[in-house]
Formats: sequence, C-alpha cells, structure tokens
Amino acid sequence: MIVEVRHLRISFKMEGRISVPVRNVSFSVPENGRVALVGESGCGKSLTALAIGGLVDRAEIEGEIAGSPRIAYIFQNPMQSLNPVMRVGAQIAEALPRADRRDKSLLSRLLEGVGLPEGTGGKYPCELSGGQQQRVMIAMALAQKPDLLIADEPTTALDVTTQKEVLDLIYRIADERKMAVLLITHNLGLVSRYTKFVNVMYAGEIVECGETANLLNYPRHPYTQGLVSAVPRLEAPRNAPLADIPGTVPPPWEWPTGCAFHPRCPQFKPECASPDFNGLCFCLR
Repeated sequence: MIVEVRHLRISFKMEGRISVPVRNVSFSVPENGRVALVGESGCGKSLTALAIGGLVDRAEIEGEIAGSPRIAYIFQNPMQSLNPVMRVGAQIAEALPRADRRDKSLLSRLLEGVGLPEGTGGKYPCELSGGQQQRVMIAMALAQKPDLLIADEPTTALDVTTQKEVLDLIYRIADERKMAVLLITHNLGLVSRYTKFVNVMYAGEIVECGETANLLNYPRHPYTQGLVSAVPRLEAPRNAPLADIPGTVPPPWEWPTGCAFHPRCPQFKPECASPDFNGLCFCLR
C-alpha cells in the first residue's frame, strides 16, 4: 500500500464545544491504485484528504496514516488556488525543486505534457479558460513527481466536455508515471469510469466500500442506494422525476446518535437511533 489510513479521527474545539467532522475513518490506496472517496458536501472527504498530507491545522488528529509517499493535490477551483498576480509559469516553477527552477526546457515540457502551448507560462490565470487553469494545476502537481495524486473535485467548475478532457489527462499521466490517484467527488458517473475501488463517506464515517463495479451495481447501505438512484439515466422516461435523498448532511456538532443517516433513511428502524448502535448499519448485517 502506498498509504493506509487507520481509524482517523479529526476534532476541533469550537466555541467551547468539540466538533468531530471525521471519525474512525479507515481506507487504503495501493501502489498505482485508482481509489475514490465519495459523498455529499460536508461529509468530511476533503478534510480526510488534507490530513493525509499533514495539511490540517488547529485540530487534534488521532489514528494512524501509514506510508510516506510524495503527495500532490489538485483542488476543485483553480481560480481560487492560483495566485492571480503571478504568471502561471512562475507558479509552476515554484513547485519544482530549487535546482530545476531555472530550467526553461523543463517548464516547457511540463506545459506540453498537459496540452498547453509554451507561451502559456507567460500568462496570468485570468487570461486562461477554466480548463487551461486546471491544466496548470496538473502541471504544478506533476512538477513534484508525486507517488500519490489527490484530486479533490478537480472538475467541479468545468463544463462536461472539459471535465472529460481533464480527467482523461490526469489518468493518462498517472498510468504513464505509475502514480496512485485518490479521486474525491460526489459524481458517481466519474467514479464508475475512472476508479477501481470506492469508499462511500457520510457524516465523517466510511459507511460502505468495495470494488467500484460491484458497489454501484449492488449497493447495500441505504445512503449508497440513494446516491446511486440519484444518478440520471438515459433510459429513464423524459418526464420522470429525478430521485433524491431528502434532507441535508447535518453539521459535525449535530451528528445524530446511532446511525448518522437514520434521520434521512427510508429504511429507518427505532434501533437505528439507539445510543448503543455499534456503528454497523443494520442493512449491512
């Protein structure tokens, strides 16, 4: 395994109370693995990913993160991640080892590798399209020669065609360089196309995991079933309403007792809300 997360718990002190947005999370990413972490916004996916790289401040972190790979991140909104007053070539150069920063041919190769013309390095982020900005972010990540690439909602701000181009690029380069990729998303269509193993996260916990094809075809946990049923299908009648999961993810300081999903669960049973609930959904027993 290139990295293994064991019983990760992240807590913050907020206004005299303890908030635990990530609790008892365990999963692994194998060498050259294609792993996904999925769930709605607010489930703790991004915080978990940041903890893998030691990027969480002012928090108490328990558990273990085994492995010491070189890690690079691609975040969901490149316009917020790039410095608006620096040319993108200079920003890519900052990600390079100090000895390589004056090597202009290396910068050209990085730009060429992500499908950008050489002159792109002299432009500011505002002069580039969203897809080009995300390609710059990919070039910055590749400059570090990572073993593990964490792509946190890397196509959220892009149109559908550009989404495919960017993700195809990420995974093509990952195959060429034998990098592992951890994809964080709420888009199960992307998960089915690009990953081999998926972890479903809700309210700071992994509620179900398995090989992608098996999990999407035979979801067991009610939350996973809700996510899968909400994916639009071409064969559905034109006027058929889209399925959804009622309600919203509660904030970490309001996690319900028992199974955290029980207030939204169509298969709710009284024992699901019991304080003695042992953390395993009754639907999975």
